[in-house]
Order: sequence, then structure tokens, then C-alpha cells
Amino acid sequence: MAKMERVRGADYFTGEGAGVRCQLCPHSCLLLPGQTGLCRVRECRQGGELVTRTYGNVSSVALDPIEKKPLYHFYPGSTILSLGTFGCNLRCKYCQNWQISQRCEEAQLLPPRSVAELAQKYQTEGCIGVAFTYNEPTVWYEFIWDAAYHIKAAGLACVLVTNGYMSPKPWRELLSRIDAVNVDVKGWSEEFYRRVCGGRLKPVLENVETAGELCHVELTYLLIPGHNDDDDSIRGFARWVRERLGRNTPVHFSRCFPNYRLDVEPTPISTLEKARRLAEEWLDFVYLGNVTIPGAADTRCAKCRFVLIQRSLPYAPRIIADNNRCPACGEEVPWVCR
Repeated sequence: MAKMERVRGADYFTGEGAGVRCQLCPHSCLLLPGQTGLCRVRECRQGGELVTRTYGNVSSVALDPIEKKPLYHFYPGSTILSLGTFGCNLRCKYCQNWQISQRCEEAQLLPPRSVAELAQKYQTEGCIGVAFTYNEPTVWYEFIWDAAYHIKAAGLACVLVTNGYMSPKPWRELLSRIDAVNVDVKGWSEEFYRRVCGGRLKPVLENVETAGELCHVELTYLLIPGHNDDDDSIRGFARWVRERLGRNTPVHFSRCFPNYRLDVEPTPISTLEKARRLAEEWLDFVYLGNVTIPGAADTRCAKCRFVLIQRSLPYAPRIIADNNRCPACGEEVPWVCR
């Protein structure tokens, strides 16, 4: 058997002069031989070839509760094998995983087929499949594409936890092998995306809409004091979710703590509670993350507010509803059932 290599030919690029233009994400980096893109992962080689330097290169692996992704309406109470590599195509000043997202180095190698085989070993522990997470899955595109083939062939679920910053064609094609996504919508203005994240909002929103047509979608919004937590942003975001995805779409507002290059105070609890109140004018399922507020992570019936899933213990939900119906009023429960 041939030895597995970290460096593989990359997809989605065109030759341009002596170099190449990467077309995987909206940055469309123009690279000359020896240069890497903003992601630090995709590199131009002599002869006009684009390669990815992290194929099968695993920086992180763990068996996580599905609620940790966070996915609250997708096989609640299950576990999922979670993998990450190095690199990211954004430069968020508050990055929570900057140790792996903002660099690229060699780590453990894992063949695509082995991902599915590893997940199968954990099925006795409630494992439903594989999540690509921790760093940004976009930059691991070729490996995820190949691994997802084996994951789906094994009858397992395939999940992305992503910033959604990908070009439309590769995004739509990859979603053909994906069952659920959690997209991190980082703010509600182009100025915020440019200044704090080094990207643009519009491509993310377009990709969220596409995902809504093709798989299960949940959204995360990290509230950063003084940057993206104003009332107009929260209302605008919630209204857009209602209009483009539907009021049943789960939204997770998460508490920010100082990290990487953004020195801010932790998000006040009052800000999270206000965000939930504002968003609930438009949405039925609004959750708060990185906090221990009673009921902040519970799932309630959209009609009668009966508690369907109680998450008082971190990642150990008590599921009360059965058969996708509220036991109190009979309302249909909008989740992908176990």
C-alpha cells in the first residue's frame, strides 16, 4: 500500500500567469509558486499546481456530545466523533481555537476510510457519525470530501461546524454529503466582518440559505461586547433567520470570553438574556451557550412551552418528548429524531 501523504493536489483553482487563483473560498487568493493562501494550508507549487498541505492531518480528535457542536435538534442525546486539522480562512481577533486555526504544522495522519471505521467503533456509546470541527472545515475540503464518502457508505451522519465562508460551487457540492451544519454567523454587518474577522458577511448568508435547502441547519452567534451585540444587529439577524430559514431554526447565542487578540470583558449575562428576548420575537428556539443560566439550553414546545428536552447538566440532556410530538399539547417537534 502506498504511503499516505499530507500534501495532495487541491480542487477549485485556475492557472493565472505564473501562479494560480484559488477558488475554494471568497478570498480568491492569487498565489505565485511558494506562496500559501490566507488559510495557510493551500500552496502554489512550480508548474501552476495548487496543493493542500493538511490532507488527513489531524490536530484534534474526540468523542463529543452532539450538543457540544452545538446541535440541539439533530439526534439529541447522541455522541459524535469530532475531528479537526490546522488552518482557517478567516482571521477572527477573538478566535477560541487560535492555537490550531492560525497555524499549520504536521500531526497525526488518518486515512479517509479510517474516519468511518473509527466512528463505527464508538456506536455502542451512541456515536451517530463524524463532525468536522475545531478549526475551519473549509480548508480541509478534499479530505472531508473523501472521508464523507466512507462515512455515508457506513450509514453514519456527517456534520460540519463551520464559518460558512466558502465559494458557492464547492459549498453546494460538499453539502451533497453532509447531513447537518452549524454555521457561525459572526456578526450582522459587513464592517464587523471586515474589521474583526477579515471576511465578508454576504457570502456567509448566501451559503446559509443554500444549506437550508439541503440539510439540517443550526446557527451560532457569539456576542462580543461593543462589537456585534447591539439591539439592531440582534433583531436584524433574528428577522433574517425567520424570513429565510423559518421560525423553527435553532439559534445559539454564545458568551464571549477574552481570547487571542481581542481584549474584551466577558459578555454580560444581561446581554445574553436581552438577545434571547429580542430574538424570540421572531424565532421559536433560541438558546444561550457558555453560561449556566437555568433553562437557557432547554428545548420547549413552540406552542405551549412545555419542556421537551432538559439540559440542566452540561451535555447530558433529559429527553422528555417522544415520537416527535409534545406530550402536553401534541404539537409536532421540529428536530431530526434519534
